[in-house]
Amino acid sequence: MSGREERVVTVIGAGTIGLGWIALFLGHGLNVRVNSRREDAPRIVAEGLELFAPYLPEGSADPAGFAERLTFEPDLELAVADADVIVENAPENLELKQELYERIGKAAPSSALLLSSTSTLNPDDMGARMADSSRLVVGHPFNPPHVVPLVEVVAGERTSEQAVAEAVTFFESVGRVPVVLHKPILAFAANRLQSALLRESVHLVREGVVTLEELDRVVTHSIGLRWATVGPFLAFHLGGGQGGLRKWLGTLGSGLERGWEQLGRPPMDDETIRSLIEQAEAAYGSKTYEEHVKDRDAKQTAILRSLAEVNGRP
Repeated sequence: MSGREERVVTVIGAGTIGLGWIALFLGHGLNVRVNSRREDAPRIVAEGLELFAPYLPEGSADPAGFAERLTFEPDLELAVADADVIVENAPENLELKQELYERIGKAAPSSALLLSSTSTLNPDDMGARMADSSRLVVGHPFNPPHVVPLVEVVAGERTSEQAVAEAVTFFESVGRVPVVLHKPILAFAANRLQSALLRESVHLVREGVVTLEELDRVVTHSIGLRWATVGPFLAFHLGGGQGGLRKWLGTLGSGLERGWEQLGRPPMDDETIRSLIEQAEAAYGSKTYEEHVKDRDAKQTAILRSLAEVNGRP
């Protein structure tokens, strides 16, 4: 990456994830260039910034100054020509991404760090048409990226160690918590965990154990609160008392496999999908998308600020 103090970050795509990145990067004082094929991209970004800016991390730049560091360039080659970091947020279509990176590889500086927000694809596959894909790294955020700190960093066999290190440094510089996966796996780590919980959630709702709204309350008032402070392994390590995980696995943990066998495998048939949609609309349809986003971001930001205070960080 360039040694310039005012780095240029090109964000490709102005969807939900792209908008979150744009807000975060601007909030941390970076110059952001948006590449989008949508003619109304400036309006979409302006509305997104208005929605997201109040929930950027403390210490971020004043949103009033965002406009002077934000530009739009619909031509891909021009958008990446002098970029220090390129963050791609295109749809999860391998052929589309391969074509995109082939063009980026020819137009971007050889020193540019190439980051993909993909949640499923491998860097080697996406960069298959590039002459050199060693600078291509997956930086998969957890939505919304302007609030949730986690970024899963995934390298391919052709990815250089230097690019991985630069990716970690870059994400840390904008207040994220990068975790480098030791090997690629389909859907990475966080989404696999989320998928496992979602599967059992659908099962419990489908079987009539709880409603969709009640299931959400169960999570937010128990394991959701717990996991905001400690992960699953530390939670059960503490659950073992003075003996820690060694004691817990030797007693309560001995029946884990039998419990796993009882977990549901709900079919996502028309009846299940219809029931979930109807319950979601009944539970949450009284508020707009924007109202729900503000509520979500305000609560998650409050948790992060409280944890930072407890941990002795400003």
